[in-house]
Amino acid sequence: MTRTGDITKKVGLNIKLLRVKLGMSQEVLAEKADLSKTSIGSIERATSVPSLETLDRIAKALGVTLPELVDVSKFEF
Repeated sequence: MTRTGDITKKVGLNIKLLRVKLGMSQEVLAEKADLSKTSIGSIERATSVPSLETLDRIAKALGVTLPELVDVSKFEF
């Protein structure tokens, strides 16, 4: 996987971890971020690359900042 793919995968994993930590379903996150459940699933699985606007909406829905959402420094793979 390319470096970009690695980052996309790590950001998707971070979104999922934050969502699960809050006890939030993909459906609830999608509703709060004004996105489809399919979009959230695709982002978490890294099968789509979200725009900065989309990431910002997800961050707000999760109650974190955009920098916190995309901080993937804790992941090594």
